[in-house]
Amino acid sequence: MYSHSYLFGGNAPFIEELYEQYLADPNAVPAEWRNYFDKLAQAPGAAERDVPHLPIQESFVQLAKKPAAGQRVSPVAEWESMQKQVGVLKLIAAYRGLGSRQANLDPLLRMDQKTLGELDPASHGLTDADMAVQFNVGSLVGPQKLPLSEILSRLKQTYCGNIGLEYMHVSNSDEQKWLQQRFEGDLSTPRYDAATKKRILKQITAAETLERYLHTKYVGQKRFSLEGGESTIAALDHLIQNGTAHGVKELIIGMAHRGRLNVLVNTLGKLPRDLFAEFEGKPTMELASGDVKYHMGFSSDIPTQHGPMHVSLAFNPSHLEIVNPVVEGSVRARQERRGDTERTQVVPVLIHGDSAFSGLGVNQGTFNLSQTRGYGTGGTLHIVINNQVGFTTSDTRDMRSTLYCTDVAKMIEAPIFHVNGDDPEAVCYVMQAALDYRMAFKKDVVIDLVCYRKLGHNEGDDPFLTQPMMYKKIAKHAGVRAMYAERLVTEGVLAADEAEGLIRAYRDALDKGEHVEQTVLSNYRREHALDWSQYAGTHWAHPTDTTLQLADIQRLTEKTTSVPEGFKLHPTVDKVLKARRAMAEGEQNVDWGMAETLAYASLVSSGYSVRISGEDSGRGTFSHRHSVLHDQNRERWDQGVFVPLANIADNQGRFEVIDSILNEEAVLAYEYGYACSAPDQLVIWEAQFGDFANGAQVAIDQFISSGETKWGRLSGLSLILPHGYDGQGPEHSSARLERWLQLCAEHNIQIIMPSEAAQMFHVLRRQMLRPYRKPLIIFMSKRLLRYKDSMSPIDSLTTGGFRPVIGDTTVADPKKVRRVVLCAGQVYYDLFNARKERGLEQEIAIVRIEQLYPFPTEQLAAELARFAGVKDVMWVQEEPRNQGAWYQIRHRLEGLLGNKQSLSFAGRPSSASPAVGYMSKHVAQLKAFLEEAMTLAK
Repeated sequence: MYSHSYLFGGNAPFIEELYEQYLADPNAVPAEWRNYFDKLAQAPGAAERDVPHLPIQESFVQLAKKPAAGQRVSPVAEWESMQKQVGVLKLIAAYRGLGSRQANLDPLLRMDQKTLGELDPASHGLTDADMAVQFNVGSLVGPQKLPLSEILSRLKQTYCGNIGLEYMHVSNSDEQKWLQQRFEGDLSTPRYDAATKKRILKQITAAETLERYLHTKYVGQKRFSLEGGESTIAALDHLIQNGTAHGVKELIIGMAHRGRLNVLVNTLGKLPRDLFAEFEGKPTMELASGDVKYHMGFSSDIPTQHGPMHVSLAFNPSHLEIVNPVVEGSVRARQERRGDTERTQVVPVLIHGDSAFSGLGVNQGTFNLSQTRGYGTGGTLHIVINNQVGFTTSDTRDMRSTLYCTDVAKMIEAPIFHVNGDDPEAVCYVMQAALDYRMAFKKDVVIDLVCYRKLGHNEGDDPFLTQPMMYKKIAKHAGVRAMYAERLVTEGVLAADEAEGLIRAYRDALDKGEHVEQTVLSNYRREHALDWSQYAGTHWAHPTDTTLQLADIQRLTEKTTSVPEGFKLHPTVDKVLKARRAMAEGEQNVDWGMAETLAYASLVSSGYSVRISGEDSGRGTFSHRHSVLHDQNRERWDQGVFVPLANIADNQGRFEVIDSILNEEAVLAYEYGYACSAPDQLVIWEAQFGDFANGAQVAIDQFISSGETKWGRLSGLSLILPHGYDGQGPEHSSARLERWLQLCAEHNIQIIMPSEAAQMFHVLRRQMLRPYRKPLIIFMSKRLLRYKDSMSPIDSLTTGGFRPVIGDTTVADPKKVRRVVLCAGQVYYDLFNARKERGLEQEIAIVRIEQLYPFPTEQLAAELARFAGVKDVMWVQEEPRNQGAWYQIRHRLEGLLGNKQSLSFAGRPSSASPAVGYMSKHVAQLKAFLEEAMTLAK
């Protein structure tokens, strides 16, 4: 048996070090200590995982104090006492880690809770006889010593009441201590005054009454009711009213359908009469197509004790969680517009469904963005409206593979607060804790609001079809409003008739179509509000000078090719920068990398900001951009990296290039959201290969191509999609031009397929300099990046502009032309060379259509007019016949032909795959359609 001298408090660090050595290798410590630690691990109820070190160390410090003078302690008694003390600390650790599993979270009390042995004192060697014994509580917040009965009571109240906490997966000790101080200090028990309780009751009364009003007024219409989760409205109100105390100026909310109409009216203050008009098919604003009422967004300014709070609810399609990265991008843009480097003034709030939160991969992508430098927003407040059923899944074993629907959040060590939705005070309490945590640590935090769904997935569904037993319980449930009202009456906070009076007052306001509970500031102008009116009603062909003076080009080249003294460039990069200097002097033609660089440099020097992101955007996937330079002798990012475009002038616009996470869906949606809140910035997303955008198709279909016609949302987002058939196989050839063109209508997006470097320069500048904000999709050839014939003389940047159609200037006499070939992109050079090889320069004219949408009808008509006597017009593409532009623009081409002219096609044969995988077959197909294009009728 050990002498107590080993356990002196001063030896605690030594003992902890021994324990660490034991964990790594039991044979590394002396036998007597190894035996002790072995017995500790084998003690009754010992967890399989390691016992937390800090509580053990603290217990050693407390236990190891010398006995009073003259006092003798039996070694056996001392050993038993120490075992009991360690058992108490293990019990505390067990409640911290597992207490949420025994918490009272389910309002329906449907499932029998499994008893966890780790939460039983007996599992840790503690008996009823120990309940009155005083033990040291270690790091448990409160008095240093308490009877075991009191320790157990505090643990149950903190971790097993209406709030269940998960935070032991958070590795940062400061964050753990903060959470323990907060919840253990309060015993997870809110203590609100009467005024706050009455406000909470008003909020849930508003939530319930609105749903029941709509249910009877618009029978059978979909609204995705919030009934069962009404505490959400109280939580949002609490967040708004208390957020401004932290200096929060804006809350940007993203949510799907469930409860959206309730949030619009009761949180953002949308007029009920406007909502009723939407139910009745009478929209309050005319849009080209519009959208259903539970997809619409809204913004308002709400007064609080500490100043106005601007609250925006993002527009959202039915693809549920896809709005999340859109919100994050919008928040980042707003923060940067405010100069909010601490990311405290604009806060994202995301409201999820339980199945969607765990089921949709975009959440993983969004979480992965949250702590990165180019995408972080300082932490997001997540609220999961957990109705415990998802859509119609009747068993959680079919809904997910994790214990909780919130487990995905553990990937970024976000703390998770589970809370019973029937306790609105607890819901507001965890909302305050979540806000405080977010502001303190700039990290995400999740509230799992466990509730139920009173009706079916929508109001036309019969939930008894799939959840009969659950809905029998729901039918008997009084509802959170009635239960809370009764509680306040019992507490003496409320008179018995006041609760019914709240309902009557709310319904009376609804009958008048007026504002209900939420007060909204009218005619309030925010300092950082955007003015989109300058972009309304403009045309893609708006006259714009995109040229640059030669002196400016040379000045900007000097800035973008200079590096700090002692900065060691890679030989390849050094060669690129020297070549760019030669290009500026007119000694070499301008390549694509130089054209891009000059476009960006000219914009940022004029005060515009540029943001480029993609999976290898700094260098450029094809090693052509080199906007981020790496010192070959220094590894540290803060010392070994130089970005010339960010160092042009003191008062320049911001230049930011980001090597993004390996994800298309979340990143592209994020950049869309950013662009929607930053019309004065050139925002670019670059795909590593064009067809990788397939992974972001939801963002493309639901936001980029249709956001304006559905919601009136303008966006100047630009995409660079590498595209071109070079024999690299199905996944590295096609950016799916046909899909993009199929999405084109009502001048919604711009599709560009440039064939010369100067075109890239002018189109990027045009995107910012015109008062026109529509998404720009650039199909960029990989091959042309280093193809000399596609490079441009320097004077093509100082004169001219972007040319939607490039005519054939090599034809001397248009009357001698026998065929006009129309094409787009890099295939032009294949056609040009094939024509030259056959000596057909004067018999075949090749016209390039560089802008495929909006279709340049007037420009193409003017070029074709030169060849009005040519009967044979052919469209040539390198994509398969059923892909590419052919089927999407054929009708436009035919509409420009004369009566005696005919239109034919040459290209690869129709294919189920975007491209072949065999180089020999690729070459054979290329040869075949070029031969067809060059073969003239005799």
